[in-house]
Amino acid sequence: MTDTPVPAVLAEIRDEFLELPESDRLELLLEFANELPAVPERLADHPELYERVAECQSPVFIIVEVSDGIVAMHATAPPEAPTTRGFASILAQGITGLTADEVLAIPSDYPQTVGLTKLVSPLRIGGMTGMLMRAKNQVAQKR
Repeated sequence: MTDTPVPAVLAEIRDEFLELPESDRLELLLEFANELPAVPERLADHPELYERVAECQSPVFIIVEVSDGIVAMHATAPPEAPTTRGFASILAQGITGLTADEVLAIPSDYPQTVGLTKLVSPLRIGGMTGMLMRAKNQVAQKR
């Protein structure tokens, strides 16, 4: 794992998971799934603007906006894929409001640090890693 500091919001989310017994962490992930922020209306009718996250088995699409150096991440994930939806929600909530530089500095192994690697498949952790990498790539292109 990397020693690079994680932005405060993502550190708080990680700590919230790590403070729970392993047996309760999936429940928290499901809470995040239910809290995936809605896509803004101005983007809802433009699926062509979203990037498909190929690393996810479920159809997950993200778009990152950078305005005045501040990032907003939007994601869609189907309700029938609550784990993936939960990961998308963690990232959308954790990245939105950060500066472009803060997003680019997020350690690539952040998904492995939230205490879920024993509870979900490596493929699912890989999907979250894919979401993060695609978000960082979009930020790098748009800043």
